[in-house]
Amino acid sequence: MAEKKSNGQARYDELAYEKKNYFEVASEEERTAMFAYAEGYKAFLDAGKTEREACAFAVKMAKENGFTEYKFGDKLAAGDKKYFVNRGKSVVVFRVGTEDIEKDGMRIIASHIDAPRVDVKQNPLYEEDGMCFLKTHYYGGIKKYQWTAIPLALHGVVVLKDGSKVEIRVGEDPADPVFYIDDLLPHLGGEQMARTGGKIIEGEQLNVVVGGMPYADKEVSKKIKLTVLNYLNKEYGMCEEDFLSAELCAVPAFPARDIGFDRALIGAYGHDDRVCAYPALTAVVNENSRHTVLAMLVDKEEIGSEGNTGMQSKIYEDLMEDICAALGANFRKVRYASKCLSSDVTAAYDPNFSSVYEKMNSALLSCGTCMSKFTGARGKSGSNDANAEFVGEIRAMFDKEGVVWQTAELGKVDAGGGGTVAKFLAKLNIDTVDIGVPVISMHAPWELISKADLYSNYKAFLAFMK
Repeated sequence: MAEKKSNGQARYDELAYEKKNYFEVASEEERTAMFAYAEGYKAFLDAGKTEREACAFAVKMAKENGFTEYKFGDKLAAGDKKYFVNRGKSVVVFRVGTEDIEKDGMRIIASHIDAPRVDVKQNPLYEEDGMCFLKTHYYGGIKKYQWTAIPLALHGVVVLKDGSKVEIRVGEDPADPVFYIDDLLPHLGGEQMARTGGKIIEGEQLNVVVGGMPYADKEVSKKIKLTVLNYLNKEYGMCEEDFLSAELCAVPAFPARDIGFDRALIGAYGHDDRVCAYPALTAVVNENSRHTVLAMLVDKEEIGSEGNTGMQSKIYEDLMEDICAALGANFRKVRYASKCLSSDVTAAYDPNFSSVYEKMNSALLSCGTCMSKFTGARGKSGSNDANAEFVGEIRAMFDKEGVVWQTAELGKVDAGGGGTVAKFLAKLNIDTVDIGVPVISMHAPWELISKADLYSNYKAFLAFMK
């Protein structure tokens, strides 16, 4: 027989708030769905390690589900399913709803599909003392020492002198070679290990090993470099000058894997922010809605959302305006009525590094997708800071649909911070709040998330679309 609670304890249970572990409250059917959904997500991660590849994956999924390409000036009607590609690096997948778009607005889910990595420079190839390297410039905020002594794959595109474009993806197939950034052995690393973490490996030391065999010609001065150039020419039609018009990057070569005996967690490269992009994509592609809904999968977030494929590009505003014109709607009225989830990851509380977190306001692993009312650094600098009314509206949506969710901020007040694309959408006078999956070891070559939080994020997006 259950012990009867005291009046005070019953009252406390009624009034107090505690986070729920989604695994604990989920039904057996829901747990099965979590694990099944995770398999599709892992396939997306392995197929889309760059923004170009993730964009191509999204387009393929959209096409397979009856979506067709949208071009500026096209006509639209309720029920239409469309996708719009921006330079092969970002994509907007959208459905036209039955509600009056001027009164109802758009439901927007914005995520990014770029991730920290090591980019190859434009004049990169050199030989030195029996080895051949590619010089690099890292992309996004990384701990440089984490990218040494691990297997790397080379991904990207090269525009050849004749204008043709070739795609390169080497290091993912078990039969492929991989690449490598070397580190110093501990026996000789005394001076290195005395440096601060940011200086253990310098940026100019992130040189990728790509060869070691001399070309069979004694007259050639750079024999190993020639071996590499000869291979690139035979396989891809490249000469060294073609690096000038190339976008190549080194990414971790290992695939997404389950972590733990219970397989509750996923380790992978690029959870930030593909763990939000995939649920946004699948929610819009797989589920109908009476609202006009858009999944924006954008580029360049890791370097400030710059450029013509980042969220600060006017292309996304132009697209929304064109959709309104195609539906005969006033864009200003639509913007004012629209709502947006800026879907980016947050830092999960890590008990191994508890000193930088304020636990009461940190995201706990497996307690569901996380709403961050504000981001920014220190005094909320660079933050959108959603208003209480909109937070209350989203809270009601989630509670109505049984979404297990939590709130958090990114670490202690003066410990650091981070930003998202939220502020750029909010500038359009669109109510916007951040929501995303908690991540352990964010920006590392291999990050960790919970399958429960991944699935909770998907359910949150479905609730938002309803």
